[in-house]
Amino acid sequence: MKLLIVAALFTLAAADDRIIGGTMASPGDAPYIANLRQWDSQFCGATLVTSRWLVSAAHCYVQAKKITVTVGDFDLSVVEPQEQTETPSQCIKHPNYDSRTLANDIMMIDMGTPFTLTSYVQPAVLPASTADTVYNGEECLICGWGNTLTSGTNYPDELYCVDGVQVIPKVQCNAPNSYDGEILDGMICVGVMDGGKDSCQGDSGGPVLCSGVLHGVVSWGYGCAEPNYPGVYTDVTYFREWIGGYIGK
Repeated sequence: MKLLIVAALFTLAAADDRIIGGTMASPGDAPYIANLRQWDSQFCGATLVTSRWLVSAAHCYVQAKKITVTVGDFDLSVVEPQEQTETPSQCIKHPNYDSRTLANDIMMIDMGTPFTLTSYVQPAVLPASTADTVYNGEECLICGWGNTLTSGTNYPDELYCVDGVQVIPKVQCNAPNSYDGEILDGMICVGVMDGGKDSCQGDSGGPVLCSGVLHGVVSWGYGCAEPNYPGVYTDVTYFREWIGGYIGK
């Protein structure tokens, strides 16, 4: 069963998206990460790419007026002085998003009024162009507020990050003992084939940075941190021109 990495707040599908095998971050470690909330509950992540625009996953889509976006956050249980929270003006799913295959699982969030950039709030570096692709074996960093357990649930208030995960060759991810052809154009696999490190429930839409560049958006997977099933992420480079159409080149 294909599992969307989206919070239990929604009933889109069985959920499975957290940081597993990682460690607690410190305030300001990931100044580009944002969290999306509805009814004051965090349900997805996002990445600031300019002071006004964020990138998230299309399967996280909710009408803009029904959510808030918080940047500069570390501990979800308290309002910290460096936090900024606003309601976005629009959420824009990719026009070819397919909820069955998870193809084109990407969304732009327009804040309308820009956030104030500080040492705790900074945009991530985007790929320079569609030619700026990740290479197999490149090491990446994934952050989020999702579940930290492979069995059971533990949703920390504090931000967690996992490093030491790598870009897995698509041919390996599409092998019969893995995703068996379900990894489509616009998707990348990042993780550890032996399992143990992954994103999971609550991390959807959040950032994957490889060599300091935003190359992935948390999308989906079979279970979390399972052997032979690394996380599947939206390939930001593949959608660089689409993103540029909103934020400029």
